[in-house]
Amino acid sequence: MSPNETTIATTGLPLIDLANFTNSCTESRLRTAKQLVSACRTTGFVYIVNHGVPKHELERAFAISSKFFALPLEEKMKAPHSPGWSVHRGYSKEDELAVRKLREVQDVKESYEVGSESNSDMPNIWPPEKVLPEWRPFMTEFYWMCFEAAKTVLKALALGIGLEEDALVSLHSGHYNQLRLLNYPPIPAQALEEGTSERMPAHTDWSTMTMLWQDDCGGLQVEDSNHAGKFIDVEPVEGALVMNIGDLMMRLIEVMGSCVDESRPAKYGPITQRDYAAMRARMQY
Repeated sequence: MSPNETTIATTGLPLIDLANFTNSCTESRLRTAKQLVSACRTTGFVYIVNHGVPKHELERAFAISSKFFALPLEEKMKAPHSPGWSVHRGYSKEDELAVRKLREVQDVKESYEVGSESNSDMPNIWPPEKVLPEWRPFMTEFYWMCFEAAKTVLKALALGIGLEEDALVSLHSGHYNQLRLLNYPPIPAQALEEGTSERMPAHTDWSTMTMLWQDDCGGLQVEDSNHAGKFIDVEPVEGALVMNIGDLMMRLIEVMGSCVDESRPAKYGPITQRDYAAMRARMQY
């Protein structure tokens, strides 16, 4: 293990310090980038610190999010998630009766999804200002704050796999990302133990990558890459985000030609982000 990389003992997941990428010499930047890529290839998940999102802004994001989810349901429903699969914006809470008709296991959570104000395909859905005055201005700003951190991660990934540093960033305008705020209301432990309820069950992400911040409650688990079906608790690390590679990244990297040659022909045809997201949404919803 290099001096710039740490492993969190209880999870086995590596921790990458991006300060060694953003504030260092060429040799250190390349070493950090390769460590990040190695972590993504071996475990698919990695802790990242010094990612560029200030601690006080993260604390504010959690505080404002908590205020929103603590509102009465009728107030939250003034920004309802659109029905169907095509637009993922606004507030949603599963209708328990409808869920029972569709599946036996309930996924008990609340969510609120935000995107770019310039994305006409998925226009944002906001509650009236009086519901929570700081909600829209802060979440709009926080969305772009997170994208700035994402650009640094994308640069490191590109450099680590042997591409030009801006190769991946150039394919991400920032207008097609999703900021998803999640709340898990209390439920009886028996419901989880008996398997009648879940909290965001096992899944893969559609995107090129996901950046996740946890509060101190934890709860995130990832599948052990060496033991299928075994899940590892990902304990919260103060100030760290957890990054994982999404399904679209494998197609993106392949199209860019970094892992295709005569002995390894392309597995996937070209596709736009819009068409890929629509295909995955139709499959799930």
